[in-house]
Formats: sequence, structure tokens, C-alpha cells
Amino acid sequence: MAATHIALLRGINVGKAKRIAMTDLRKVFESLGCRDVRTLQNSGNVVFEAPAGMDGGFGARVEEVLTRKIGVRARTTIIAARDLARILDENPLSEVATDSSRTLVALPRTPTVARRLKGLGKTDWTPDRFAMGARAAYLWCADGVLASKLWAACNKVVADDVTTRNWRTMQALGAMVTGPK
Repeated sequence: MAATHIALLRGINVGKAKRIAMTDLRKVFESLGCRDVRTLQNSGNVVFEAPAGMDGGFGARVEEVLTRKIGVRARTTIIAARDLARILDENPLSEVATDSSRTLVALPRTPTVARRLKGLGKTDWTPDRFAMGARAAYLWCADGVLASKLWAACNKVVADDVTTRNWRTMQALGAMVTGPK
């Protein structure tokens, strides 16, 4: 039985670097046996029905095919639809974070990266806020992402071992998973 998953590719179509047409990105996933492949926006958000026997190394397989077929290297984080639902449901900053463009969800690639992220919770980032959930970290950047000391520290601590999406994008992905196809 196929299960819905979400792939989050880091740094796709940001500025002039790592340019990928979404039709080409969908073809990469289809070549790996995925079905019902859909993209959100033009920034490397892919919802798909997983191929039979998909394992924990699927993100690395996507990265390899992207590099080989398109010439673009992009860290890829794969999450199951049930994990996305949990991330959306458990947002511990929902009372404070009032602007979805300033609310970030950081998804670590490994448990080691998650532990490094969790360490950010030991600092008072006021006016920003940080909270760690079961599968993701939540960042509220009160004065905007670019002005946020928390965001800068997050980048320093985890670099490209985490992919981040704003709250609006996470909600849109959730709607793609649960809504009509």
C-alpha cells in the first residue's frame, strides 16, 4: 500500500542558484517509482505517493538522481504525511507566532542534528522564541527572519543539515496531503 510522503529540497530556486523546473523535479520522483507527484510553489516542495519498499535512504537516492540527471545538488529531507500532521498539530509557538512568514519549522536530517538544534533552547532569544517538537524545531522570528539572532544561530549550529520552511508553506503542504487531489 502506497503512503504519502513529502520531500523538502534545500535551497532550490533561491536566487540564481540550483535552478530546477518543477516539471523536471516531478520527473525525477516519477523515475524513482513515485506516483501522484505534485509540487508546491517553485521551491522544492514535493508531495508524492511513495514507491513500494521505500526505505530511509530515499532522500539520498533523490539527491543522487538530481545530481546525475539535472546537475543540481540539493539536500533532501523526506517526511511521512503522518509526521507532517504531527508537526502542524504540535506547534508549541502557536500562541506567540502571529505571522506565518516569521514562523519557521526546521526539520533536521538526523537525530544528531536534532540534538544540536535542541541546544538552542538553552538560550533566551527574546523577542524571538524557540521550541523543539518531536520531529521539528519551531522558530518565531519576531522582527523578521533576516533580523533574527535565533535564525542566525540556527544556521551556524546546523548549517545545511536542516531544511526550513515557513509556517504558511507547511500549512499548504498539509492541505495538499489532506485535500482533494
